[in-house]
Amino acid sequence: MGVIPARYGSSRLPGKPLVDLQGKPLLYYVYQRSLKARSLTRVLIATDDDRIYRAACDFGAEVVMTEKSHRSGTDRVAEAIQNIPADLVINIQGDEPLIDVQAIDQVVRLLQEDEEADMATLKTPIKNKEDFANPNVVKVVTDERDYALYFSRSPIPYFRSNPSSFQDCYRHVGLYAYRRDFLMEFTKWTPSTLEKMEDLEQLRALERGAKIKVGLTDTHLFGVDTPEDLDRIRRLVEGNSKILDA
Repeated sequence: MGVIPARYGSSRLPGKPLVDLQGKPLLYYVYQRSLKARSLTRVLIATDDDRIYRAACDFGAEVVMTEKSHRSGTDRVAEAIQNIPADLVINIQGDEPLIDVQAIDQVVRLLQEDEEADMATLKTPIKNKEDFANPNVVKVVTDERDYALYFSRSPIPYFRSNPSSFQDCYRHVGLYAYRRDFLMEFTKWTPSTLEKMEDLEQLRALERGAKIKVGLTDTHLFGVDTPEDLDRIRRLVEGNSKILDA
């Protein structure tokens, strides 16, 4: 099943899930596109805010209220599904109005096809030096079996013979699939050393020895974190509202 965590109190863009995009809340598009994923039998929104709850109900979503104290969306997802039977749980970011439906299906397949993996995510090739150097673009390196070795905000791997190269380097695509039992255990663990250093939650899993399967994709998610991101999405869909359809 898919869960979309949505909170109102974003520091960089307050009320982000409810900002207007083509006359509807941004969250509406995330939900509608997620429903079209063939691998999901159910999609729900998990929030801590009455305004988001009411808006989600208004556009027909299944929505549950969760605690306000959660450190992350992952914790909110875990609370939302604690009384719901589901073998696999997909954490779908609530600020991705152009979420790729095929990417959702891909992370589900990764877990279905690999019984050793505890969770799964995606990567896509880095195409310019700016992204490789940008700490807001998370990089990932994997082993020969496509399990994650490390995630970092720093440029990895480092090319000793050609420090300016970014060939065969990958950015992390922040979409996660979890086995239910692992998710519930993961959210009980305290933040790890590397997680706190890099501010990357997935490092907690690696430090505990969990296996994260990483699939290759051409997709690039368009998250909305800032007013500038919102302006970019609005320009993208201006005059072409069909782009919001999956």
